[in-house]
Amino acid sequence: MSSRRSRQQSGSSRIISDDQIVQLVSKLQQLVPELHHRRSDKVSASRVLQETCNYIRNLKREMDDLSDRLSQLLTTVDANSEEARIIRSLLN
Repeated sequence: MSSRRSRQQSGSSRIISDDQIVQLVSKLQQLVPELHHRRSDKVSASRVLQETCNYIRNLKREMDDLSDRLSQLLTTVDANSEEARIIRSLLN
């Protein structure tokens, strides 16, 4: 296989080298807490991508849960209070 791979981006052709892909996967590995402590260990790119997807799903789930909790809290406070204003701003 060639050391360069062709990828489509916004309708135009862009060449991304294998080294660039390795760097991007390494950056993802550093961002995902589950993988961050393994920085010195070799982790496959597919594992990094899989864990990244899981991490994003979990973040979305947490965000939805927090949004639901804030919505419930909003129903228990005076609609014109400072607390209600803060909660509404957090929900937006």
